[in-house]
This record gives sequence, C-alpha cells and structure tokens, in this order.
Amino acid sequence: MRILVVDDSPTVRAGLRRMLEPMGHEVVEAADGERALSVWKAQRPELVLIDVQMPVMDGYATARHLRSGGEADWVPIIFLSCGEEDQDLERAIEAGGDDYLVKPASAVVLSAKIRAMHRLETMRRRLLETTHELAASNRQLEMLSRQDGLTGLANRRYLDAFLSTEMRRAARTEEAISLIMVDVDFFKKYNDEYGHQAGDDCLKRIAGSLQSSCRRPADLAARYGGEEFTLVLPDTGADGARRVAATLAAAIGALAIAHAQSSVGPLVTLSQGIATLVPAAESMPEELIQRADEALYRAKEKGRNQAVAHGG
Repeated sequence: MRILVVDDSPTVRAGLRRMLEPMGHEVVEAADGERALSVWKAQRPELVLIDVQMPVMDGYATARHLRSGGEADWVPIIFLSCGEEDQDLERAIEAGGDDYLVKPASAVVLSAKIRAMHRLETMRRRLLETTHELAASNRQLEMLSRQDGLTGLANRRYLDAFLSTEMRRAARTEEAISLIMVDVDFFKKYNDEYGHQAGDDCLKRIAGSLQSSCRRPADLAARYGGEEFTLVLPDTGADGARRVAATLAAAIGALAIAHAQSSVGPLVTLSQGIATLVPAAESMPEELIQRADEALYRAKEKGRNQAVAHGG
C-alpha cells in the first residue's frame, strides 16, 4: 500500500518508514496536518498513519478534513498517539479515525493493523465498484424500458408519460403544444411485396428521419404502434408544426425507398396529421392525440402523401 505517515517528529517518521518499507509498503511523509492534506490530494495514499498532537493542524482536524470528501475519497486512518486514555480513542473515532495505536507501536501490531485496514479497503472498493455497476445497469434498463426495440425511438409507454408531462407544463405556461401523427402509406403492401425483414429495415430508416426532424432537445419522436409514429413538439404552434412535417416529408423522399405497390408513387411516402393545442388545466393527452388522428384520417382520405392540420 501507499501509506501517508503524518508526524511532526522526523525521528518518528523515519522509524515508521524503517518498519513499513520492509513490509513492502510505499511511504510518503508530512510534518503537519496542513501539509498532509496537500500530500494526500497529490499522492492519493491508501492508508494514513497520523499523530494526534501536531503544529499548524492537529490529527483530529486533519482527519475531519479527510472525511469531508465523498465516498470515492475515503481512506483508512490510524491514529498514533502517546496518550492511552479512553477519551483519546473516543475523540479519534469521532474525528473519523478507524483505529488507534499507542506510540511506540511494535512492528508486529502495526503490520497486523495495516493488513486489517487493507482488507477493509479492498472490500469497500469492491462494494463501491459493484454499486457503480448496478447503478449503470439500472440506468441502462431504464433507457431500454423507454425505447422501442425495433426502431430505437421512444416507445408508447414513454410517449404517454412524456405527453402527459408536457401537456401539464403547457397548461401552466399557456404555451402551444403540437403533435404530428405519422403513418407509412400502404405499408402492408410494402411488407407483402418485399418481406417483413425489408419492412423492418424500412421502419428503422424512417425512424432515423423522424429523429433527425426533432431539431430541439425538447422534441420527442416515438413509435406509436406498427407503422405509426408520432412527433411531440412542445412550445410549437401550428406553423412550426407544419414546417416540421414538411422537413420530415422531404427527409423521407430523400431516402428514396422503392415501393412498387404504392398507389401514390414509386417510393415510400408518409401521411401526417397535425394537431396543435394550448391546453387548459383539465385537458387530457387523449384530446391532442384524437385531433392528430382525425387529421391523419383526412390526409389519407385526400390521397395520402401529405400533411393535414386539424381544423385546417
């Protein structure tokens, strides 16, 4: 281990060095608590042996400073003192120490204490690593629970939660929120013509275009179900939603995905229904979805491959 020895006596420090180095430990030194904190930050020792009585900053104050960091900065601390009173041990533990030895400490006792601290530090680090790994796994699971497995867009579950939150926020701020319902034209015929694997690939490419059409971090692209998608556009009025729909249509056209069975052209196209609302406190997400769905139905009635706004 790298051990920080803190004592105002050069003789004591030298004696501890002579004990510790033959045990295989690396020793760094400090003559007072203030210097110890600087050395600790620079060297990051794995154990601190510290005297109680020192000039500038005593051992108790130094230990409290060492313990003021986060969990990742924790290091075992063993106090060394000439005092044998119970209150000395109590003060050492209260200050953040893990053990207390009366000077002069024998090499056998010191070695045993260090081995015990090393075991504790090893277990603590393993626990910390496991905790970090578990937290990372939980974050990954949370992310996956929000994603559609095929397209990588937000799934229906997350869409519902997101839309509900944004509707409440829009009601508080009295801002407009828009939703675009998107349907791939004649997708069943596409699957029949090219197969389901090609159909999946087609949906993935369309999903990429939907995602790229979300220019702001607040926007959300989601898979609604099957070949239907949605774009949720907070703080967006009707004109802004129409521009997003036009951008999306152009992006899909640029993909130039062949669709021999489409009745509206040789390439894959989209029908889009746009709904915009400044919600009231009692407004429900279903109201916005229904309006967008009605607009989508009209877009299909009018020949598909176009965007129609609700009420427009």
